Amino acid sequence: MKRVLLKLSGEALAGEKKTGFDEATCIQVANQVKVIVDKGTEVGIVIGGGNFWRGRTSETIDRPKADQIGMLATIMNCIYVSEIFRYVGMDTEVMTPFQCGAFTTLFSKDAAISSLKAGKVVFFAGGTGHPYFSTDTATVLRAVEIEAEEILLAKAIDGIYDSDPKVNPNAKKYDTITIGEVIDQRLAAMDLSASIMCMENKMPMFVFPLNEENAIVKAIDGTISGTRVTV
Repeated sequence: MKRVLLKLSGEALAGEKKTGFDEATCIQVANQVKVIVDKGTEVGIVIGGGNFWRGRTSETIDRPKADQIGMLATIMNCIYVSEIFRYVGMDTEVMTPFQCGAFTTLFSKDAAISSLKAGKVVFFAGGTGHPYFSTDTATVLRAVEIEAEEILLAKAIDGIYDSDPKVNPNAKKYDTITIGEVIDQRLAAMDLSASIMCMENKMPMFVFPLNEENAIVKAIDGTISGTRVTV
């Protein structure tokens, strides 16, 4: 593929520590992305903030403020992972939907596509810049804006199931499913608003397990077991 948007969870970057960063895990992810970048694929990345903060972490503060803390968590993640990517030999840029001083670049579609064409891995931090929208929604929004061919959704689970496999040992995994079916069945691939945006903009998605060896490379090659979400 020429251009993809990769979504990583913050928890995945924390490794077994479950919080903060696990540098070995981040280097492993960076080395995989470098393989596909060296082959000519342009890569945008969105990272969640769950290794520091989730929007519903606190029930004692205002929801918009909680979401703003989550936006800042994603910026910390992107700045850190961006530097790890540079360490393994890639050029990067971190973009946010609001000004962050000299820390990041203000997002625009033209600037993002220009950086991707120049061979940079572009990190889209800060979510959509607004409360009540998750990083799932930000992922689809940026994928549509940069005209990505597909969203690669790296998860701790190996695809989409008809129910929670941790609860139901007989849960059925889908190899292929339409985004309409995901929405109708309220399946937990992404949140509902993100799924609807995928459907409206005909943005395909591939859900795969990040913990498998060379998972990102295999996701690009189509040689990993996951769930392909069609439009």
